[in-house]
Amino acid sequence: MDDGGISRRTLLQGTVAAGVVTAVGGTAALAAVPGFYNPFSGYRVTGTWQDHLDRGSLGGIDYGMAVGTRLPAAGGGVVTNTPDNGTGGHTVTIRHDNGYRTQYLHLSRFLPANGTRVAMGDPVGLSGGAAGAPGSGSSTGPHVHWHMINPGGTRINPLTFLGSDPGTGLPKTSTEQDGVPGAVMWKRAQNWLRLEHGYPGPIDGVPGTNTYAALQRGVRGHGYTGPIDGVMGPNSWAGVQRLAAGWGYTGPIDGVMGPNSWRGFARFLNQDKYD
Repeated sequence: MDDGGISRRTLLQGTVAAGVVTAVGGTAALAAVPGFYNPFSGYRVTGTWQDHLDRGSLGGIDYGMAVGTRLPAAGGGVVTNTPDNGTGGHTVTIRHDNGYRTQYLHLSRFLPANGTRVAMGDPVGLSGGAAGAPGSGSSTGPHVHWHMINPGGTRINPLTFLGSDPGTGLPKTSTEQDGVPGAVMWKRAQNWLRLEHGYPGPIDGVPGTNTYAALQRGVRGHGYTGPIDGVMGPNSWAGVQRLAAGWGYTGPIDGVMGPNSWRGFARFLNQDKYD
């Protein structure tokens, strides 16, 4: 099952304001960093931290993505925009309350103005990187470059900070087998909706109004004709069931999601392209 004990939303709400950074002991444990996440986990890593070091860079992680992709804040903080920051081109910096800074490079457009406070998941710019385009700096192809700077001023690998490995993508959801929706299934749903239906929020596995509004857009082609209001009712869920019917669901289209409805939906979400 995907579901854990305490929800990610509860964890974040309880700690983001304090800017807490904790670590879980044990060699197999991952670092727990409340208030931060990897907003690019659904994209392919095109340049690892080591790749950058091997080229003489101070380090970074590159994620390939189309020009104009919205870039969510990895954590809350205050935005500073730096136009034409040398080889980095247009660079946005988020100064977090715990003293760390997050930077995204090669943007095609800034969004919030300097001094704006943003929350985790808020868009802070649009990706760029097309060779020779304004703001691309030395980039030779569309992507975003991401790194962090610790309170001592040293550039660090954000994936080490978050306790995750580059390039692994999203795991497959066990909902396909057990029919129980959980965080992994919803992360895959959010990534599908981000890629194809305009979902602007974090890939955090905690569905809310933005997730559900994008889901309603996603089932427009499956018989849903109601409002895009982020409020899931029987007609919205019936659209999900019609989508699931193309992936092995054989039950009624009654707008009542059960294990078989979830299994069909999860088979759709488990396609490799939504990793």
